[in-house]
Amino acid sequence: MYDLATVHSDTEIDPGTNVLITGPPLTGKRQLASDILASGVEQGEGSIVVTTKDSAERVLSRFESSVGETSSLDDANVGVVDCVTKQRGLGTAEDDPRIKYASSPVDMTGIGIKLSEFLQEFYEVRGLSQNRILLHSVSTLLMYSNLQTVFRFLHVFTGRIQSANALGVYVIDSTAHEDQTMNTLKQLFDGVIEVRQEEGSGPEIRTAGLA
Repeated sequence: MYDLATVHSDTEIDPGTNVLITGPPLTGKRQLASDILASGVEQGEGSIVVTTKDSAERVLSRFESSVGETSSLDDANVGVVDCVTKQRGLGTAEDDPRIKYASSPVDMTGIGIKLSEFLQEFYEVRGLSQNRILLHSVSTLLMYSNLQTVFRFLHVFTGRIQSANALGVYVIDSTAHEDQTMNTLKQLFDGVIEVRQEEGSGPEIRTAGLA
């Protein structure tokens, strides 16, 4: 079981579950997703981030700030699939034990291959039976490809999470897409975490489909 203490203190969900985090911009969706993975790091689980918005270095820096003082990313089982660096020509993009590079957010086949390489390594080499995977963000994928292409990709992606008994966490900007698009994509997920923020108050979290 995977705990979602960062969402609700007593919430545990089954292995193979895929969860969509949705909400408007600047409501803390990415931070919530990072916190869900960081809590896994603190329990010795594996964490893999597929980033379509920021470089791996920025992701790791932000992720480290989410991990408590008792843990360190130096010894953690963390991997990043970077879909940004090669596309933007940000320098050398050679795979290493912590970072694997896809050519761009359009390279969905490459993204899937890099994710599978990490999962195989985490399970077979590092002996990790509990792994959390974050895809940030689905909205970026939809900027570069049409809904049908992204739906097919996510269908395969979520299936891979399910067969690996991992926990999949996905972030999407709800205001950037039509209701029909959102409803179509939600079919792929076992549960939805909706983040809202009222003026002058902190984020409000609502869950659907999660125990």
